Amino acid sequence: MSGRVCLVTGAGSGIGKPTAIELAKAGATVVIVCRSRERGEAARRDISRKSRNDAVELMVADLSSQREIRRLAAEFEDKHDRLDVLVNNAAVMLKHRSVTTDGIETTFAVNHLAYFLLTNLLLPSLERSGPARVVNVASTAHHSGRIDFDDLQNERGYSMMGSYSGSKLANILFTYELARRLEGTGVTANCLHPGVVATSLFRELPKLILAPAKLFFISPEKGAETSVYLAMSPEVEGITGKYFIKRREARSSPASYDDEVARRLWQVSASLTEVTEH
Repeated sequence: MSGRVCLVTGAGSGIGKPTAIELAKAGATVVIVCRSRERGEAARRDISRKSRNDAVELMVADLSSQREIRRLAAEFEDKHDRLDVLVNNAAVMLKHRSVTTDGIETTFAVNHLAYFLLTNLLLPSLERSGPARVVNVASTAHHSGRIDFDDLQNERGYSMMGSYSGSKLANILFTYELARRLEGTGVTANCLHPGVVATSLFRELPKLILAPAKLFFISPEKGAETSVYLAMSPEVEGITGKYFIKRREARSSPASYDDEVARRLWQVSASLTEVTEH
């Protein structure tokens, strides 16, 4: 990975941090994206120390804000002339419905629209660096997810798991549609389920659910393995539009293979983020 540039969102903790560590260990220049400068700088130092790689950079952005995402992409492109790997990893799971500064339901904004917008903004860098890779962290929770175009932002009936699972289905639909649109560019797009990982993502789950669930949690390091595999393994060179579990290709839900829904979701997402369709 020497000479390559990787960007990992949500790399201050959870599986994003060990993902960044492994990429840095392999010799890549790694740009981590965190919401808090203080926590991000602490993570940057730790990643650099553990990987013995000084080429670890911090960029600060609140991925719930489209303005912040646009600033992040512009700052990245000002500093780097290439992007070999983009790992869309940051996610939230919220007990109560809230909206962002853009007036969009927060889970949908962070877990899906941030992936969509940041990837589209950085496509010129990815295409210029081909072969390049986009890695989207989804979840097996997508199996219970629904895409309701009449209520995409869960205004009629919000639930934590309903919103989260829907956003994870959106990740997979986005990945498959992105792969189709990038055919012939040298840029691949794949997604994955990391496992049920012991991270702060689940902090708002009721204690009666969280306590027994912890027995089945895996470590962030274990959870990062498939992200790292898709980011840099030669075994997946040229493979695109696939879903992986435990570093192996797997079938996602039947709903995730609906090309018409994927195209419509892309169009709606482009409208919500003011992205020009490719």
